[in-house]
Amino acid sequence: MNDNSEKVTITLDGQQVSVSKDLTILEAAEEYGIKIPRLCYHPDLSLMGSCRVCIVDVKNVGFYMAACSTKVWEGMVVQTNSPEIRQARRDIVELLLDNHPKACQTCERDGNCELQNLAYTLGVRDRLFEGERKHFPKDESGLSVIREPDKCILCGRCVRVCAEVQNVNNLSQHGRGFTTVVSPAHGANMDDSVCIQCGQCINVCPTAAFLEKDATDSVWEALADSSKHVVIQTAPSIRAAIGEGFGLEPGTACTNQMISSLRRLGFEAVFDTNFGADLTIMEESNEFLNRLANQGPLPMLTSCSPGWVNYLEKFYPSLIPNMSSCRSPMTMTSVLIKTYYAQKMGLNPKDIFVVAVMPCVAKKFEAKRPEHLMSPGMYYTDAVLTTREAIWMIKSYGIDNWTLPQMNFWNVQKDQFDSPLGMSTGAGDIFGTTGGVMEAALRTAAEKVTGKPADKLEFTEVRAVEGLREATVRLGDKELRVAVANGLNNARTILDKVVAGKEQFHLIEIMACPGGCIGGGGQPYPPHGIKVMDKELLAKRASALYAIDKKKTLRKSHENPEILTLYKEFLGEAGGPKAHELLHTHYSPRLPRGIIGDADVYMQNG
Repeated sequence: MNDNSEKVTITLDGQQVSVSKDLTILEAAEEYGIKIPRLCYHPDLSLMGSCRVCIVDVKNVGFYMAACSTKVWEGMVVQTNSPEIRQARRDIVELLLDNHPKACQTCERDGNCELQNLAYTLGVRDRLFEGERKHFPKDESGLSVIREPDKCILCGRCVRVCAEVQNVNNLSQHGRGFTTVVSPAHGANMDDSVCIQCGQCINVCPTAAFLEKDATDSVWEALADSSKHVVIQTAPSIRAAIGEGFGLEPGTACTNQMISSLRRLGFEAVFDTNFGADLTIMEESNEFLNRLANQGPLPMLTSCSPGWVNYLEKFYPSLIPNMSSCRSPMTMTSVLIKTYYAQKMGLNPKDIFVVAVMPCVAKKFEAKRPEHLMSPGMYYTDAVLTTREAIWMIKSYGIDNWTLPQMNFWNVQKDQFDSPLGMSTGAGDIFGTTGGVMEAALRTAAEKVTGKPADKLEFTEVRAVEGLREATVRLGDKELRVAVANGLNNARTILDKVVAGKEQFHLIEIMACPGGCIGGGGQPYPPHGIKVMDKELLAKRASALYAIDKKKTLRKSHENPEILTLYKEFLGEAGGPKAHELLHTHYSPRLPRGIIGDADVYMQNG
């Protein structure tokens, strides 16, 4: 709250309090420790006021008002709870439940469902109405996002996050009354729509109407197959968030506990996607400096975020030439596992099963892109688990937050990543937060430009948890205009300037999700009462990665000795023929079915 804003005096549950006139009743109540239940409300989205669970009694109004969307006024007298209010809220939740599947025990959100929690706190113990329930087909066709309309409570959060945060506008409510359903236009499947697979709809959904495509069964099957050499790699942001699934404070770095727990599941080796991040910087900085020397195409756009890549292909295809040709760190690491590692270990790539733990459901889509086929029928990455799926698999092996020290996630034996794809620098760690790719690239590019150690390692001017940042940085005698965006509505602000020729940039980093990978669509559901896009939560996760970076002796990608050995033994030089063949890719326009013509025009015309 802005302390300088004009104040009003209201009576809140019998107490006179002074609050900003800009607050809603719900926000004012929270300032004084009063929790008003809610479902459709989300602090980072527009107000909808549709669920009515947050109703309160305002004196002399004559009807209950929605606390989430009603601003306070001078002299307002508010009662936030009473036997009558509690009963009205309970009636609302009962009606929602009566039109909801009886599947809590087998639902992926069991124990972490806002509707379930609300029913418990309001004392809903019976289903009063056993009439007809809505029923819509489940959309399981997608590679990343599953839609289950029967579990939808029409809160509208998914519609709003897709439009307001991601600027994709893929979802809307169709039909009326009992037949209302949330889906892409014309009821299209998710992969046939403008969906970019980011999974933010999953993060904000209070139930399980949206979920990631489950990959745990295929991983269990591979682990049980003695003919398979099953290995796993973990993305930078996983170590900053996985602890939340075991009751640890957000921002607790759990690198070694994560490695040990995954090793207990039976993986032959645990590799670090940070190694792939260091490798990405080697290739990307080389590519950027070549473009800088040869006048383009500039600005160069980073290519690490698969949701962003999908967005570019669908909405800004004219900028595809500007995209870096580097594969993502996940895919680079997978490529090396089935080539370099296979060669060193004397393994047939067909016998290696590569699993990746990623914060992003769009990685599931990326893994199955035809550009990432090693040979017909064989992809470089065989399965992608979200952080949530990895947490569940670890818990299913008896590792949790139990009091037994040897079975407590925090106290499991501390372990290290495996070689030759396990050593990384601090530059690789910060890939997991917005601005990290840019900062890591600048650390290496600065030394390549000047030919001497960089004057500074921390480019704080490109750290952009707030969502959007433009900056000017100096590399030697060169002055570069750069931009960092996370959340695709912020990306659109930058991209529209580029397309219109209103602003000249040299390098732009874009992450599809708020805060970057730390806020990915596959990260843990936060503790009850905290929202997934909460800036404080994202800042805590980011701080864990910056702390890891600071503690490392090696903080520049080009100083990683295992990377240098890789080039010497296997790849040749950065940007060379073999490196380009294995570590680079290409992108193409991808319009949803039924859309004909240029996607830039499609986007501008809605």
